[in-house]
Amino acid sequence: MSVVDNGRLQERLGESRLIAILRGSDVDATVAAARTLLDAGVLTLEIALTLDGAEEAIAQVVQDAPAGAMIGAGTALTPADVDRAVSAGAQFMVTPTLSQSVGYAVREGIGVLPGVYSPTEIQRGLDLGAAAVKLFPASGLGPGFIRAVREPLPHARIIPVGGVSVGSVGEYLEAGAFAVGVGGPLLGDAATPSGDLAALASRAAAFRRAVARP
Repeated sequence: MSVVDNGRLQERLGESRLIAILRGSDVDATVAAARTLLDAGVLTLEIALTLDGAEEAIAQVVQDAPAGAMIGAGTALTPADVDRAVSAGAQFMVTPTLSQSVGYAVREGIGVLPGVYSPTEIQRGLDLGAAAVKLFPASGLGPGFIRAVREPLPHARIIPVGGVSVGSVGEYLEAGAFAVGVGGPLLGDAATPSGDLAALASRAAAFRRAVARP
């Protein structure tokens, strides 16, 4: 797999509308959870670089990923983080803030989703050339914020992350969210050594149904 640029990342997210965020505590468990998600049809994954051994996890998941999957690296804060993630096989980057890694990724032709929290940051992230922006933590703002921001900024591509449940997916999409990013409410304990992968597969199916609603 090779990196995807911001145009391609935007296109793919517009189709799938779902990013699964894996912030695990164990490489093997994270890889197993990622494989379960891919088998369940969740094909856009973000593996956080905060995991000790994140590059190993990314490399294993990329090696086994089916055609059409996109494997990204999360918490990419610096250009060095971007470089090491790409070396491991990551195809796109996600950041919690408008860190220096965002402009670097854009210049290198690597798709990126920068973390933002205000209308000014939303506009800045999009002006930098990002595929979309990650509204984080979205739970403190809710769907109404996205609806309000998109009145003066109708072309803003906003992906809420943080506290998005299967029950609130529809509200966010109806408010104009470009896609949703989901961590804990989807992963549960699956990225830990004793995690329940069967339950993860069931939740993955529920989230896929939620984003597929018109």
